Order: sequence, then structure tokens, then C-alpha cells
Amino acid sequence: MGGSRLLRPRPKGMLLASTISSSSRSRRVKTLALLIGLLIFVLGVVGVIVPSAILIVGHGAATPVGLYVAGLVRVAIGLVLVAVAPASRYPVGLRVLGAIIFLAGLVTPLFGVPRAQAILAWWTAQGAAFVRLWSLVAVALGIFIAHSVMDRHGAAVRRARRAT
Repeated sequence: MGGSRLLRPRPKGMLLASTISSSSRSRRVKTLALLIGLLIFVLGVVGVIVPSAILIVGHGAATPVGLYVAGLVRVAIGLVLVAVAPASRYPVGLRVLGAIIFLAGLVTPLFGVPRAQAILAWWTAQGAAFVRLWSLVAVALGIFIAHSVMDRHGAAVRRARRAT
């Protein structure tokens, strides 16, 4: 019988190649998501301490190339968060956040330089307290992302340290 060959159990201790690569890929995506969370956290902290630094970076990125790069980075971050969501502590929250960031990345280049500069001028006019408040939102999002992908005993943190 040709069909019985497909039903034969695997020998104990033998892993399928797809299982190994899937597990390894999952760990890499979790580590990447953790690094993204930590980067967002650090940028938020910088914005709280030195709000003008965030505005300077924003004004520097308000170019056609800068908008495309920002859009590409957002799309990539969104894809990573959506990919890691099923293996995270908060799969729905991370999937929704990833989808929002992904869509924001698609829309970013469509804003155009004049509109981006107008938004930055408005942010600048709101003052340092406004920038600090939004930087605290970034801190919270960074913590949420990092916490979502960390194992209970911090294994993702140990993997991230080994990766760098």
C-alpha cells in the first residue's frame, strides 16, 4: 500500500526540517520585535528628555526621500509586529498595532513634503510639553511591544543580547 508510507510515525527525537526552521524563524522575529520595542522605548525617552531632538530629526526627514524611508520603515515594523503577533502574549493587540503601523507606512509617502513640514511646524508650535506627552506614548508602546514578545523569564532579552 502506497498510502501507509505517509502514515508511518516519525522516529522519536527526529524533528522535521520545517519545524526547526519555523522555530528558528519565530525566535528571530521575536528578537527583532523586541529590538523594535526597545528602539521605540529609547526614542520615546529621548523625546521626553530632549523634545527638540525629536523635532530636529522630524524636520530632517521631511524630504521626499525621507518620507519614503519613513514609510518603508513603518511598513517593515508593521509586518514584523503582525508576523510575531500569534506567538506573543497579546496577539490581538499586537496584530492591530502592527496593522495600524503598516497602513501608516503606506500612507506616509502620500503626505508630501509641504504637508509633512506643516505638521512638524504645528508640533513645534505646541511646545515641549506636547512633544513630551507624545514621547511618553512612544515609551508606553515600546514597553508594550517588548513585554508582548518577552518570555516569562526574559529569554527574549537574553537572545537579543546574544544577537548583538
